[in-house]
Amino acid sequence: MEELRVGLSAEVSEFVTEQLTAVSVRSGLVSAYATPSMLALMENASVTAIQKSLSKGQTSVGVQVNVNHLAATPVGVRVRARAQVIALDGRRVTFNVEAWDPHEKIGEGTHTRVIVDAARFKDKIEQKLRA
Repeated sequence: MEELRVGLSAEVSEFVTEQLTAVSVRSGLVSAYATPSMLALMENASVTAIQKSLSKGQTSVGVQVNVNHLAATPVGVRVRARAQVIALDGRRVTFNVEAWDPHEKIGEGTHTRVIVDAARFKDKIEQKLRA
């Protein structure tokens, strides 16, 4: 297991498909890479950056996003996102996140995740189904 520390990072990528466009995810009316899709890719990079540092039975959940979507990206283009741990505060992990298409930076900002016990988290959400 790798130590959870400032500086850990990861990069992930995906091709922009019709399913990832604003019109498809219902966040807009254009057939370009959707902001929610970009945020999901940034979150994926964040999860990947710290996953090897979590103890067995732990996971992380996103609790805050502050991101600017800087440029549009068309269908058929590969995009990539990078996340780097910039702060640790107890169970809270804050990341600098950025995304690019082949031409330019398309997004930047910060993302915060909280480390939780996976079984306890699952139990809490299942309680809502029984309420």
